[in-house]
Amino acid sequence: MNDMRIVIRSLRERSLASTVTVGMVAVAVALLLVLLSMRQAASDAFRRGTGNVHLLVSADASPLVAVLNGLFYANAPANPITYAKFSEIRDSFPWLWAIPTQLGDSYRGSPVLAAPNSFLADFEPSAGQPFAFARGRAVAKEFEVVAGSVAASEHGLEIGQRIAMTHGAGAASVGGHEHTDHPYEVVGILASTGSAHDRALFTNLESSWIIHAEDRRERAAPEEHDGAHHRGHDHEHEHVDAADLTDEDRLVTGILLRIPTRPGSDASASLASQFDRLRRDTSITVAQPAQQIGRLMAIVGDIDWLFIAMGVVVLASSALSILLAMISSMELRRRQVAILRVLGASAWRVFALAVTESTAIGIAGAVAGCAIAIVGCSLASTMLEGRIGISLSSGVDPRSCAEVAIGAVVLCAFAGVIPAVKAYRTTIADHLRPIA
Repeated sequence: MNDMRIVIRSLRERSLASTVTVGMVAVAVALLLVLLSMRQAASDAFRRGTGNVHLLVSADASPLVAVLNGLFYANAPANPITYAKFSEIRDSFPWLWAIPTQLGDSYRGSPVLAAPNSFLADFEPSAGQPFAFARGRAVAKEFEVVAGSVAASEHGLEIGQRIAMTHGAGAASVGGHEHTDHPYEVVGILASTGSAHDRALFTNLESSWIIHAEDRRERAAPEEHDGAHHRGHDHEHEHVDAADLTDEDRLVTGILLRIPTRPGSDASASLASQFDRLRRDTSITVAQPAQQIGRLMAIVGDIDWLFIAMGVVVLASSALSILLAMISSMELRRRQVAILRVLGASAWRVFALAVTESTAIGIAGAVAGCAIAIVGCSLASTMLEGRIGISLSSGVDPRSCAEVAIGAVVLCAFAGVIPAVKAYRTTIADHLRPIA
C-alpha cells in the first residue's frame, strides 16, 4: 500500500473530524481572501468614482466632506454658493469646463442632482468612461429628469413616467415637502457606470431653482397670501418662470472644475497653482477629489488591517486545531504505527505520513476556501452595488489567492510536525503498549 492511500484511508476513518478541520481552514482562508479582495476593490471603486473632475468647490466644512457629498451623495450640502461666485470662479481661468451643481432634493431617498444640460456630456463618472443612455434621451427642457440605472431599477421608473421630488435628501426627506405642483417627466435612463451616480437622478438647474423660488416666496410673504385669501383672490401658489429668477434664487451647492490637459493625459501643470489660488478664498472649500479619496483610503486602511489580523488569527486557530487533531489521532493509531514499523516502515516514513496528512487537510481547506471566497466576493459586490450604487470587482486577486492558500498549507504542514516528531521518536515497544 502506498503512502497516499494510507493517508486517504486515515482521513476517511476520521471523516467527521477531518471534515470539521478542513471546514475551519476553508472558512479562515475565505475570510482572509474576501477581506483582502473587498479592501482593494473598494479602494479602486472610490478612486474611480471621482471621475474626470480636477477640482471641486463647495461651501462644506472640509474638502473630504465636500467630495463625499458632491460626488458620492453622502448628504446634501448644507451651505449654498451664489451664482455670482460661480461666475467669478468660471471667468477667473480658462477651464476646460466649469459645471455648477445643486443637491438638496430627492426621490424616495434617491438623490437628485440639478446641473446644466452639459453635465451628462462633459462629466465622466469614471475617467475615460462617459455616461451612456440605456434608453431615452437627455434633459432638453424644464421639469424633465434622467435616472441612473440603480435608481431606475429600485423605483421601477420608465420613460414617460411623471414623478414628484421631495425636499431634502436621505433620512431628511422622509415626511418632507413634496413638490407636487411641478411633476417631472422621466425622459431617459442611464446605463450602469459602476459609480455612486447610478443611484441618482439628474435634472437641469432651472427646474430646481423654480420650485425652490416658489417655495421661498410663499414662505416669505404668508401675510400677503392670507390677506389675498380674505379678499377672495386665489393666490394659493405663485408660479415662477425662468425669467423671474433672481440672484437669490440662483444658488448652487457645488462647482465641478476641469483644467485643460494634453490629449491622453489627465495631469496638468496648472492644477497646483489654481488649487492654491482658489483656496485663498475663505468663503469656499476647494478639494482635489482624487487626493481626498486617497486620504480616506489611508484612514480606512488602518481599520482594515484589524480585520485582516483577525482573519490571520482565525487561520492560526485552524492550524492549532489540526495540531490537536493530529496529536489525538496519533495516540489512537499507536498500534497502526507499530504495525507499519514492524512491516519495515522507517521512522522517517512515519514522520512523512503524519506531515502529509496535515498537509492534505491544508490543501483541501485552501481549495475550498478559495471557492467560497469567489462566491462571497460576488455576493458582496452585488449587495453593495444595489445598496450604494458603487460597483466593486467581484473577482479574487489570483496573487492574493495563491499567497493565502500557500500560507494556509504551510501552517497546516507545520501543525503536523509535532505529532510527526512524536511518532518518529516513539519506539515500537511503546507503540505496542496497551492504550490506557
